[in-house]
Amino acid sequence: MRPEEALEHAERHGPSDDTRVFACKNPFYAYSYAYWVDQCPRDDARKAACEDPFFAYHYARDVDKCPREDTREATCKDPQGAYNYARDVDKCPRNDTRIAACKHSSAAYLYAKDIDKCSRNDTREAACKDPEYAYWYAKDIDKKSREDTREAACKGPRWAHYYALNIDEKPREDTRNGACQDPEYAYWYAKYVDKEPRDDTRNFACENPQYAFYYARDVDKESREDTRKATYKDLGYAYLYAKEIDKEPRDDTREIACKSPRSAYYYARYIDQKSREDTRNAACKDSEWAYYYALDIDKKSGDNTRKAACKKAKYAYLYAKDIDKEPRIETWMAVKNTEYENKYKKLFNNLIKELII
Repeated sequence: MRPEEALEHAERHGPSDDTRVFACKNPFYAYSYAYWVDQCPRDDARKAACEDPFFAYHYARDVDKCPREDTREATCKDPQGAYNYARDVDKCPRNDTRIAACKHSSAAYLYAKDIDKCSRNDTREAACKDPEYAYWYAKDIDKKSREDTREAACKGPRWAHYYALNIDEKPREDTRNGACQDPEYAYWYAKYVDKEPRDDTRNFACENPQYAFYYARDVDKESREDTRKATYKDLGYAYLYAKEIDKEPRDDTREIACKSPRSAYYYARYIDQKSREDTRNAACKDSEWAYYYALDIDKKSGDNTRKAACKKAKYAYLYAKDIDKEPRIETWMAVKNTEYENKYKKLFNNLIKELII
């Protein structure tokens, strides 16, 4: 009989030594049998539950409803379990549960916060093995800055930034260096902690096109060669830089935009605000953007935009409908034998017959 079958049988017919023996082959079913069927503690079920720290804790909390050395010892094999046991079963701090909790930074932090309710060297040292919990320990338990928690927090750029912002409440070389391990937090540090541009934070922000753009927009509040060039790695941010920071067309940003038909179209429409051969040629590498270029920028038909649009039946049809506004052999041949043929014929009615003839 499998443990789950033993539990199901006992739930229907009541407890028995036979079903309990089978249930106790698995910690989960041992706990479940004790809780749902026996509804009282027994040594055999407890021993089986203690094979797993999670179910040892639940057995102590839900079945024994009191602390015991065996359930505590079993639970302390897991740092989070040790914290849970101290909180919900012992309901007080003990050296054994604290030592066990201190094997993991998050459990050490929670133990200090919720069980000890004060700072201690051992829980702090354990928390400082992880930059995140070094920060939270300083913020919620020490409630002040310390060299050890700061040094630990500075190993993670996010937590170095938060430490400077919320605990030191001022910039420092060490927290700035910690934040600058990541372009995102170099930007955030400059914006919210330094509250001014600096070469070091700018240089690190420029390692990522997104944060180079944000740095120029929110920190420098002006265009610069270094932040502009950093955005060239991403067509979207290169376009946004030209539109929102340069606020004028430039040969270099246009050249970058022309690497993508979509970006070339948007550059021509919103930055140049006029048609140009280079942006048109770039847009014409894709049928969709060739159509939109003719419609919104040229505002007239042209052989090159029509030819590009005719590479796809959909845009050939739309080009004929919205731009040529008459049938032409190029657009007709592009839609012929496609789902757009009948639409094309219906749109131009008798004119298409003349074209075919």
